[in-house]
Amino acid sequence: MKPISGAPVLTVSSSPHIHCGRTIKGTSFEILLALLLAAGFAIWHSNILAMRILALSCVVAVLTEAACLRIMKREIESDNYTALLCGLMFGFLIAPSSPWWLVAVGSSLSIILGRMVFGGLGGSPLCAPLVGWAICKVSWPDLMDFDITMLGSELTYPLSQLKNFGPETLNEYSLKSLLLGFQLGGSGAAQSGPILLGGLYLLSRKIIRPDIPLAFIAGVTFTAATFYAISPLDYCSPIYHLLCGSTLFGAFFLATDGSSSPVGHIPMIAFGFIAGVLVIIIRIYGIYPDGVPFAILLANLTTPLLEKIRPKPFGGITNIHLQR
Repeated sequence: MKPISGAPVLTVSSSPHIHCGRTIKGTSFEILLALLLAAGFAIWHSNILAMRILALSCVVAVLTEAACLRIMKREIESDNYTALLCGLMFGFLIAPSSPWWLVAVGSSLSIILGRMVFGGLGGSPLCAPLVGWAICKVSWPDLMDFDITMLGSELTYPLSQLKNFGPETLNEYSLKSLLLGFQLGGSGAAQSGPILLGGLYLLSRKIIRPDIPLAFIAGVTFTAATFYAISPLDYCSPIYHLLCGSTLFGAFFLATDGSSSPVGHIPMIAFGFIAGVLVIIIRIYGIYPDGVPFAILLANLTTPLLEKIRPKPFGGITNIHLQR
């Protein structure tokens, strides 16, 4: 509220009064930079196919958000890069050979049903790109199947090989090849090495906190190691679960979505660990080879409950006071 007299004697305004200087636009731009290397590797592996998917998904997302904001008679906010980031993340999750209309439908639904129906940026209880992905996965399972859509590729889908033929089939994949993205999967999510570097970049820039990514990776590692210890012949080593599919992409970029993940150290750790455990449970007992998207969506539903885990307020009444 501006001073009535115009003299700078007293100015009352809403909190926060002092902040670190970060903006939504700047944060989104940093995340886009972190994904740039993975996008480059995807284009290297799939050439024009990956570029077509990623570009189309980004354009559709931006235009859809602008159209929704215009219908809602709100100011167009496409210059904050959040819709561009949502479209890029959706493009990372689908195959490079996906038909154009599937990309357009999934990207637009990520914006409409993943964000705008909840009021826009910051209001969604679910990770927006995963909403569009889940709708496409359930509606057109064959077109979302990497083995079916990428028959012309010399690469194979490790998680599908694991589910159909057992862990011995993973011996043909070296850790180096998995890190360099020599596997079928999402257009960018399968580039494990670049995704890991992008995640470390976000951590170093303090764009994301380490609680959720580390807890997510710990949940995946602990659960996979438990099954592997029970029967090494039936279950694969945890390292393959970390490097195959979209595990690292989910840990650093999807699970850390600000609007759908909790705040506070204990809720964030619990959220990440639950999502990581669900990844392995879905991969082993579910019908889908890669359980990362569904695991994170299910973990998103626990966020309101986890948010109730809060520290005692300063000066509040504790059990010790009540005993007195």
